[in-house]
Amino acid sequence: MRTPHHLDAHPRPNPYEELAALDDGPLEETPLDEFLTEERDAGAEDAWAPPDHRRGGKRRRKNRFAGLPLAVKAVVGLVVLASFAALGDRWAVLYAEHRAADTLKDRLDLAAAPEVEIGGFPFLTQLADKQLDSVKVTVPDVAADRVSLAKVSATAHDVTLNADGLTSVRGAHVPRFDGDVQLTFADLNRELGASQVTFTGEGRDRVRANGTLPVAGHNLRLRAEARIQRQGERGIATEIGKMRLDIGDLATYRPGIRASEGLHLTPKGTADLARETRKAKALLSVPAIVQRMGVPEATVREALADDGKLAELTGSPRFARQAAGLNLIDLALENPDVMRRLGLDPNLLDSLSGLTRPVLADRLSLAFELPEPDQGDVRLQDVRVEEDGIRVRVSGTGLTVGR
Repeated sequence: MRTPHHLDAHPRPNPYEELAALDDGPLEETPLDEFLTEERDAGAEDAWAPPDHRRGGKRRRKNRFAGLPLAVKAVVGLVVLASFAALGDRWAVLYAEHRAADTLKDRLDLAAAPEVEIGGFPFLTQLADKQLDSVKVTVPDVAADRVSLAKVSATAHDVTLNADGLTSVRGAHVPRFDGDVQLTFADLNRELGASQVTFTGEGRDRVRANGTLPVAGHNLRLRAEARIQRQGERGIATEIGKMRLDIGDLATYRPGIRASEGLHLTPKGTADLARETRKAKALLSVPAIVQRMGVPEATVREALADDGKLAELTGSPRFARQAAGLNLIDLALENPDVMRRLGLDPNLLDSLSGLTRPVLADRLSLAFELPEPDQGDVRLQDVRVEEDGIRVRVSGTGLTVGR
């Protein structure tokens, strides 16, 4: 068992007690002590608190506004009042435009309410005088004969109201107006072309039609040109020209009674006659065809008896011209077998004979006429073909809307 340690009977002296023994008593206060004491006393009187910037900020703003001249304060007040007055005036305009749109929709029997925009400021002053500087009306999708006008937009000037306030407008008198009528090619393609014919602008007054036309179970390539012009004071007329229907690359049909019109073989069709003996003999075996082509009978007999003579005849440039000038429509009903040998369907040729110029032109007609108003006058000023459609400028005088 270990022997415990014994504590030292003579502990070490405390150094702080030795320092206290060297103290000679309290010293007199020096000026520095007095200065520090005064600083502590002054700080003790008022407890520290964080500065209140908010109260100070309010005080500064209040004082700044209070320091403004009376004239400036009056101007600020007028600006505020004018702002409220302008807002009220704009609200009244919007309300009046909405009421006018609903009224026009009902009276004109439109599918949708038009867009109405009242010009001039202030509106309430104009309403009090019953005189509006301008009113612009835009009506989309207006039916006009066989087509729909994409947009009719007109601006009336110096409109006189028949009203007893904002909510009791009975009618209006329009001394003059001007506007635009737009007929888009997209609408024409949908309504007239049945997604098979497309219309495109060509020049200032021409529209080109390209597409396919189903005839007797065959889809024939259609090409035509429509010339746009005014008709009277309110109408648009179209003169359809250069109409042709291509039956593949064998023949071309142009409606009409002139020598260049009817059904004629194409250059490729006449070239096939020179290469295919069967087609050439079928054509030359019909006396009426030979007579119309102006080929001597002796030459025809030699050609039918000798293939060499036949190739010599059908391969000549003169024969190609004679074959191309032959109108096959006149011979189709009397010689259906010959038409079949040439590659033409007799039923198709029968249908083409009924597809006259007026019938085909009616399918491509872009004509329309603006309605005649009960009072006043409406006239077309200018017709122009643009990239996206046909645009017509209109003007009018003396119109009356409502009572």
